Amino acid sequence: MTAPNERGYRPRVADGRIARALSMFGGVLITGPKWCGKTWTGTHHSKSSARIDDEDARLIAMTDPKTILAGEEPRLIDEWQDVPKLWDAARRNIDDAGRNGMYVFVGSSVPSPKPPSHTGTGRFDEVRMRTMSLFESGDSSGKASLSEMFATGGFEPAESSMSYAKAIDLICVGGWPAHLRTGAARTADVPRAYIRSLISSDMARYGGVRRDPVRTERILRSVARNSATTVKKSTIAGDASDGERGASELTVYRYLDALEGMFAIEEQPAWSPSLRSKARVRASPKIHFADPSLAAAAMRAGPEMLRGDAKTSGFLFESLCHRDLCVYSTPLDGTVYHYRDSNGLEVDAVIELPDGRWGAVEVKMGSFEFDKAADSLLALKDLVGGERGDPSFLMILSASGGYAYPRGDGTVVVPIDCLGP
Repeated sequence: MTAPNERGYRPRVADGRIARALSMFGGVLITGPKWCGKTWTGTHHSKSSARIDDEDARLIAMTDPKTILAGEEPRLIDEWQDVPKLWDAARRNIDDAGRNGMYVFVGSSVPSPKPPSHTGTGRFDEVRMRTMSLFESGDSSGKASLSEMFATGGFEPAESSMSYAKAIDLICVGGWPAHLRTGAARTADVPRAYIRSLISSDMARYGGVRRDPVRTERILRSVARNSATTVKKSTIAGDASDGERGASELTVYRYLDALEGMFAIEEQPAWSPSLRSKARVRASPKIHFADPSLAAAAMRAGPEMLRGDAKTSGFLFESLCHRDLCVYSTPLDGTVYHYRDSNGLEVDAVIELPDGRWGAVEVKMGSFEFDKAADSLLALKDLVGGERGDPSFLMILSASGGYAYPRGDGTVVVPIDCLGP
């Protein structure tokens, strides 16, 4: 659990990664969904700022980017994507100055329709932020450290207070920093407002393309129903049909691209280890909302409804675990994949580090599924271990309370409120 510092800032797991980027590059680009705390974090790492969502600042930026970029460094440029030419101007300044730590660019969407003319390679490093993990919000002790598991395969003994009902409550309220900044009781108001904003204005404004709010709502609801699955675009297209005129797959692709461009949804790529096995690896990604609460809000599903629908709550719990695994992997530069092959072997998450180390995770809400989860994890180890090396850990990530503990078969059980970076 992290505590506010002397300036009232609640530390984030990405802080170390951002500080490292500023020490090595001319600037850092912080991306992620709106309201996830990017500006708060960017301000923490900056000494001056310019907010491009301010009308006056945007007008100045469009005519004289150098004025906006001038200031004590590191200088925060918030919502820079509204004036993409700032990117190229900053890149030139970095080249001319030849020093690191000049800029912190923060954006809640990818520039559209035209990206900057230069990628920023070698000048900017990108750090993806997400909504607050349970460790960051104070809902996890973090004693079962992902970094420690990669280093040693073990973790500090930890007791859990998690339960099925508590996990569903955490799914519905989400990891929104607004709950911490205002001190208000955590409710589902923030994710509901987020979904309303996507439907009524954000999708219509993105890229200057007109999009049907009714179709947007139907696509959001379909994505929510299919969270943490490898859903086909044709399925979402069918869901988006109004009964008279269906949405083409191309239309669905365009809507989903816009949602990805705003970091409202993201794909979990398939892991494709090099195998001599005859099993063919399935390459389709899984789809998740940026926060599981958005899926619940899109379906208009509250805690009572989800408690009576174990299948849906299980998928949304997997999305919560995916978010936290992505957050905790950030300091390690890890990537969170999933595995599925033609022989029917599936594993919910495979975390791979740049040096080749990997660990596998099965997500299960109840302890009655632990044996099945362990079988899948051990099967993946037997299939992959000979060519990729043994995994650093095999984890069953759960919503069951009790303790984080090693099983006798080489797997470990970790309640989600024990997991940390």
